Amino acid sequence: MQDFLHKLPQFLGNHAALAALFAILLAGLIVTQLGILFGKVKELTPGGLTLLINRHSPLLIDLSAIADFEKMHVPGARHVLMSQFDPEQKDLAKAKELPVVVIDKDGRGNSAKAAQRLVKSGFKQVYTLGGGVLSWQAAQLPVAKGR
Repeated sequence: MQDFLHKLPQFLGNHAALAALFAILLAGLIVTQLGILFGKVKELTPGGLTLLINRHSPLLIDLSAIADFEKMHVPGARHVLMSQFDPEQKDLAKAKELPVVVIDKDGRGNSAKAAQRLVKSGFKQVYTLGGGVLSWQAAQLPVAKGR
């Protein structure tokens, strides 16, 4: 270990660009993880969503394309087009104190944007399903079909 510590300054001097890139990547990783840890929107795994459903009966909002929603969705999810998604809508505004889970097909679509809009509108418990409906299906959990 002491040999490593003695050679480290020489290595860093010889590979300054590599060391700087490592420091930038490490700082980015730390900032990203802190954002996830202290953010107001929490990402759930399929198992975490199952626990939330069993314990708290959350409102499930699926923002997938209608064709994808009809092929498969989490049972109990309500389909909403992103173009019609409005956190201030009368029916949705009644659920401000309930847990709300925003879902899309693969977890990379509109769910994060919609979740942030819910937080800005005063919703207290906002979640997204990491990996979307595809991760739910991959975990071999039941899916519903049709509307």
